[in-house]
Amino acid sequence: MTRARLTLDRDFTAGPVPHRLFGSFVEHMGRCVYTGIYEPGHPAADEQGFRTDVLELVRELGATVIRYPGGNFVSGYRWEDGVGPREERPVRLDGAWHTVETNQFGLHEFVDWARVAGVEVMEAVNLGTRGVEEARALVEYANHPGGTAWSDLRRKNGHAEPFDIRLWCLGNEMDGPWQMGQKTAEEYGRIATEAAKAMRLVDPTIELVACGSSNSGMPTFGSWEQTVLRHAYEHVDYISAHAYYQEVEGDHGSFLASAVDMDYFIESVVSTADAVRAAGKHKKHIDLSFDEWNVWYQTGKETPDQPHVIEREAVWREHPRIIEDEYGVTDAVVVGTLLNSLLRHGDRVKVANQAQLVNVIAPIRSEEGGPAWRQTIFWPFARTAALAKGEILRPVVASDRYGTARFGDVDLVDVSATWDEENGRVALFLANRGLDEAADVAATLRGWRLGRVLTAEVLDVPEGGDRYTANTQENPDAVGLRPLGDVTVDGEQVALRLPPLSWAVVQLEATAA
Repeated sequence: MTRARLTLDRDFTAGPVPHRLFGSFVEHMGRCVYTGIYEPGHPAADEQGFRTDVLELVRELGATVIRYPGGNFVSGYRWEDGVGPREERPVRLDGAWHTVETNQFGLHEFVDWARVAGVEVMEAVNLGTRGVEEARALVEYANHPGGTAWSDLRRKNGHAEPFDIRLWCLGNEMDGPWQMGQKTAEEYGRIATEAAKAMRLVDPTIELVACGSSNSGMPTFGSWEQTVLRHAYEHVDYISAHAYYQEVEGDHGSFLASAVDMDYFIESVVSTADAVRAAGKHKKHIDLSFDEWNVWYQTGKETPDQPHVIEREAVWREHPRIIEDEYGVTDAVVVGTLLNSLLRHGDRVKVANQAQLVNVIAPIRSEEGGPAWRQTIFWPFARTAALAKGEILRPVVASDRYGTARFGDVDLVDVSATWDEENGRVALFLANRGLDEAADVAATLRGWRLGRVLTAEVLDVPEGGDRYTANTQENPDAVGLRPLGDVTVDGEQVALRLPPLSWAVVQLEATAA
């Protein structure tokens, strides 16, 4: 039996849970947009062509902010192609994903969709094949009230009121050789600075995200962030981080410990940003936007500096099936631990976007003309987004450990926690990385008077299944949440048992002592 001791204290907090920590990502890639969120003619489509069955799942997922329109796609994108009458919009080749882009869905449609979904828009600008003027013009088009050429064009195109987009990405993965318009850190630092200045001359209230390293394995990781921020520190608010994880050659132990790498990534970027702050004698802190993260299986296609390679067909197609990963129980547990990592670092990670929202490495799947359903990874995200409220607690964990090929010895039990004083609730988010043994967790919660157990749910291997069991179109409910039994509260002590390979949430009634 695995054992873990957990201590929480009401006074040891990391700050408030960031609202934007539970973001997602919609890119013009594969079937994320077309037949994902947008499918005119579908039985569930509304008058704008938005799939209402997908919208219902998006609301249930609890996504708060959606990054759009890419991703690699944005580095070759002309935003003007996606506005105005649909019959006049040009059809283009998208080199990023070797597809035909019809531009039937663009900025206006996405803003309308986001408002229906109840999410904030996070807009990316093209600093790959385009530059400062195009970025500046897009802010004017989106956010200026009227009386200028670009803002009046928006009004002519059907939106009299500004879109009021607050959060903007200054390009995407500009360090990557796979990126159209790849730049050195010096080149990118300069164009990001000038684009930021120009965009803020139009709207000084916007928040800006500079591109960090595409992953922590990039040869320039660390030095890239240092150089970019040396140029852009005073002109941006966040620097980005991207990370994808997969099980390689049956090394389930390292895969289940993926959050250890995310911890390292976050803490390394924070250290670098703070070093630039000190060297430049800057007053503000730069926070992180972890605006791409997920499990993504790239076996046989990845290289250390080229994580986005995809085998391409000779034929150019509209919205082909691309990286529609089917997620099992193991993947859901890993996603739960990645959410734990983001939450534990919520003092500096203020924005995070799971990539992507529908069909493309996504928590939600849909079929053209058919149903939509939840993947296994839907559940940890949805419950964490719903229940992680108030203040982030700093857990002290003493867990039995196991050996991994990549990360050495790692805790078998992974934990994050929050304290919602307004509603009188402490939430524990826990994962058991062990494949074979249950884990007994003994938690001490100091500074509260504990009451009843409000929520106790677990995702684990279903009866008759295994760790690869997934939710499919034929069996969409194969894996889900079930009640977690035997959670006991005795004074300040809480005891529970996690099944092998599981993710769980326990919500307790609590008042400050």
